Amino acid sequence: MDGQKKILIVDDDKVNLDFFQLMLSKLGFTVEQANDGLDAMGKLKKFHPDLILLDNVMPRMSGWEFTKNVKNDPKYQNIPIIMFSALDDVKDKIAGFELGVDDYITKPFNFSEVLARIKAVLRNRELFAQIAVRESRLSLAEELNHDMKRNLCDFAKSIDDLDSAVAMIQSGGKISDKNASELLDNVQEKTKKVRRQVAELDARIEKTILEWEDLKKNEIGLSTLESQIRKFLSQE
Repeated sequence: MDGQKKILIVDDDKVNLDFFQLMLSKLGFTVEQANDGLDAMGKLKKFHPDLILLDNVMPRMSGWEFTKNVKNDPKYQNIPIIMFSALDDVKDKIAGFELGVDDYITKPFNFSEVLARIKAVLRNRELFAQIAVRESRLSLAEELNHDMKRNLCDFAKSIDDLDSAVAMIQSGGKISDKNASELLDNVQEKTKKVRRQVAELDARIEKTILEWEDLKKNEIGLSTLESQIRKFLSQE
């Protein structure tokens, strides 16, 4: 997990906000504060956090309402959320998880536990992101393979048609001017079709290569990823 991770802390308790701001900043995180759910929605658009620490019970907009808004927005729905709550009822925890919360911590909390959960959630998201990148690359390869097979079948048929036309000409049989003209038109049309298919396939391959390279920019090598995971595990 390269680079400073950004954490948005949402809580109406100023003491909690300042505490997390101080502790997480010391550990290398970039931290932004929000006083409630509505304030957090505005900060979300400007700050683009990697993770949200969210109190549940707040004025104006509760943690549940905020989570629902975030998870319904395609731009932000993949941002992991850890929810704090004084509510220790199992139903409340289930409700949070069903909304899309990644973890749920009951107050009063221990900072060491919170930090361990932050690292675990970020690590899991990193793994999911790398899996998604690899799946996208595999999907691109499968699509290109399918297109190439389809085009090869078309090429083979066009070549067979051209071979038939050449064989007819080489046979020395008598061909009327009309049939000769139709045969020439057919050969020319097949030639144009093959050229068009080759150009389309070439463009398709070029597009796939560019998409593949874009995905590779966001991909971490397996050895590097394993090293990062071991590093984070040793810190917990």
